[in-house]
Formats: sequence, C-alpha cells, structure tokens
Amino acid sequence: MASSKLLSQPRWFRFLPRSFSNVRLFSDLPPSQHPLPVSQPQTNIDPEPNNRFNKASSTPSSLKEPELAKFSAIADTWWDSEGPFKPLHKMNPTRLAFIRSTLCRHFGKDPLSARPFEGLRIIDVGCGGGILSEPLARLGATVTGIDAVEKNIKIARLHADLDPTTSTIEYCCTTAEKLVDDQRKFDAVIALEVIEHIANPAEFCKSLAALTVHEGAAVVSTINRSMRAYATAIVAAEYLLQWLPKGTHQWSSLLTPEELTLILKRASIDVKEMAGIVYNPLTRKWSLSHDISVNFIAFGTKEN
Repeated sequence: MASSKLLSQPRWFRFLPRSFSNVRLFSDLPPSQHPLPVSQPQTNIDPEPNNRFNKASSTPSSLKEPELAKFSAIADTWWDSEGPFKPLHKMNPTRLAFIRSTLCRHFGKDPLSARPFEGLRIIDVGCGGGILSEPLARLGATVTGIDAVEKNIKIARLHADLDPTTSTIEYCCTTAEKLVDDQRKFDAVIALEVIEHIANPAEFCKSLAALTVHEGAAVVSTINRSMRAYATAIVAAEYLLQWLPKGTHQWSSLLTPEELTLILKRASIDVKEMAGIVYNPLTRKWSLSHDISVNFIAFGTKEN
C-alpha cells in the first residue's frame, strides 16, 4: 500500500522532507474549492538559519543593488500591458484567483462576495507599479504596497489616484526589514515574483513572518530552479521570445519548492498549499495547475 501510494505521487513530491509532505497541492483540492476566476544536489538554503519609514533598519537588508537599478530603469512601463511587464499583467488574474481562494478559506470569508477581503490588512511586498495592490484594494482589503525603488512607488501612486477605490492604498518606498523595525503587522503578507531578486531569501522570509500577525497568512510566488524553468523562463522568455528584458532572472538565485518551503518553515511560516502557474501557448492564457516545475505559488500560515 505504502509503495503504491508513493509511486502515485508526483515525482518531485517523493523526495521532499517529511515536513513538506503535508503541503496540499492545487490538484488535491476538490472542485468546489478550486480558486474562483478573478477578472482583471545544489541548494540555496543557508546551512544554519540564524519620519516612520525613513529611519535606519537594525536588520540587514536582503536587497540586491543591481536588481534595484534594473527595475528602476523600466519603472515607467509598469502599466504598459504590452511592455516588459506583459507576462505579469497576463498572469495577474491567475495569481489573484489563488490568493482569493486561499485567503477566503483561511479567514472564513465569502469568496462569492464582491469585496471578500473587507476588514483584512494586506501588504504587497515588492509592489512595483501596483498591478497587484490595486485589485487587492478593489476586493476590499486595506492595502499597503512597499517597494525599494522610488520610481516604482511614484508610478503606483499616480495610477492609484485615478480611481477612488484604489486611492486609499498606502504606498511607501521602504523595505520589509524597515517595517519590521516599525513593528507593523498585517493579516496577510504577499510577495509575488520578488524572492528570486533577493540577496538573502532566508532573512527576507524572516521579515515576511515578522510582519504577519499570529495565525495570519503569507503568499509567495517564484520560479523553480529546474531545467525546464531554465529553458522556458530564461532562455525562451528572455532571449527567444523577448517577453522579458535579458538578464531579468539569474539561475543561481532561483529556489526549488522544497527550498522555499524549508526557508519559510524556519521563519515560522508553515506552507499549507502550493500550485503551479502554467502558460498555454495555444490559448495564450495562464492557469493554476499541479505542475510546479516552472512558476509556482505557495500559501502558508504564521505558526507563532
């Protein structure tokens, strides 16, 4: 029986630590709990885990200066749906579907409500131009968006002010570490497509955990360090199809699902659910899947 069950599991699942075996995959969910559509070897783990927005942080920054410069150079294109951030615009409804489903289930909210996040304080870490912060606000959340690139924050504020619903978003040019020093707390902490650009993922995840209230939620998405991801997300997307500027992603900075889960666990965030985000070249659409070999998104809860 045990052998049969093991062979029936996805290949990547067989080699995970026992603590990772409790993670629920998107494919494990019954159809009634699938997210609702929303409009709009090598390791990267350290061997041992070891005015209000302007004060110096006592926590070392996990940011990479070259990454900040890279995104500052293209900050003006955040809201150009055909520009360098086109993949994120296309992926956004799928990411939101996962966030809506997991947060509604965790906080006991009605996913059919027009504003299911009413009453929730959510921070969008690495918010860029606000393409995720704005729909979160429209779903009823009290949103804080932070980014270390000043130009990103200026673009985000300008765009948010065009709509009264999103003009309430609190945008700050700061880092997660500085907000920890300010003792800020949120019901849900979200960091999508950010951790692969961070110099120290372990310290970054500790900051995410410190910003999360007890029994709060965290959602993190990134790219798997797999050969398939190298071929599609780097070689194809950056060099062949030119969907992204060349050099957007560095292979050595990517994390596997196992690594991300262990890093979050050490930071007191217990990953409960994981899904792949896959692209269909025929329909040119993104969708949630059990395939986490390239893009994947994880939901976890704060343990203590």
